[in-house]
Amino acid sequence: MAVPPPGDSHAVRRLLPDAAETTIADQIASLDLNRLAHDERPYLVLNFAATVDGRAAIEGRSGKIGSGADTEVLQRLRTRVDAVMIGAGTMRAERYGRMVGDPEFRAWREQVGLAHDPLGVIVSNRFDLPWDAGLFSDGGGSVVIFTASDQQPPETATQVTVVRHEGGVELGRALAWLRHEREIRSVLCEGGPTLHGRLREDALADELFLTIAPKIAGGEAPRILEGSLPGVSELELAWLLEREGELFSRYRPRS
Repeated sequence: MAVPPPGDSHAVRRLLPDAAETTIADQIASLDLNRLAHDERPYLVLNFAATVDGRAAIEGRSGKIGSGADTEVLQRLRTRVDAVMIGAGTMRAERYGRMVGDPEFRAWREQVGLAHDPLGVIVSNRFDLPWDAGLFSDGGGSVVIFTASDQQPPETATQVTVVRHEGGVELGRALAWLRHEREIRSVLCEGGPTLHGRLREDALADELFLTIAPKIAGGEAPRILEGSLPGVSELELAWLLEREGELFSRYRPRS
């Protein structure tokens, strides 16, 4: 197992595949996603949090669902990938800052042979983005935007590259561009639900990390996946962690 990035970590119970006491840091450090890269595209994993009643947002934000332990899972997953992908709606709702905010985490990435910052990837057909958000104003790392718009981005502190697809962003083509033009081997997709649905529809999703928070929210809110799929995909549970009633699961397609 690789040595995890520095810093305190939440203790969790591992329920599957073997029962043990561990930490989120040690569990995430066991991931080696880059070696799983496909020849034609990066290995793509998704991370979501949901309430027990299946809601993926509370008052329009996903951040109100999970605990500090869930936030740690997300932050440490970002240390294990070459790129982090989000949809425009998620960018507008969450107003992302720098993908890896902790300088110790960034230094650790360099020590293990990764880029200082994971590449930020945004899918935005209409180019409707909050240009004053920290991801653009911080100046750290770089961002690639896949869009169908002919608009030009404003001047930003963070380096921005725009890749245009006529008629609508083609996700398979976008991932192939990342693999061959930027040598991206692994991508963490953090949503939103519509982007998740499109990735599933095009058979581009390799794994799902899902936090189930011990909360019931009710009301109208998106699920972790929106849209129709051509069929039912069966998954197998690779691991299951628990802390104070919150469950952290890792799913792969059933072979």
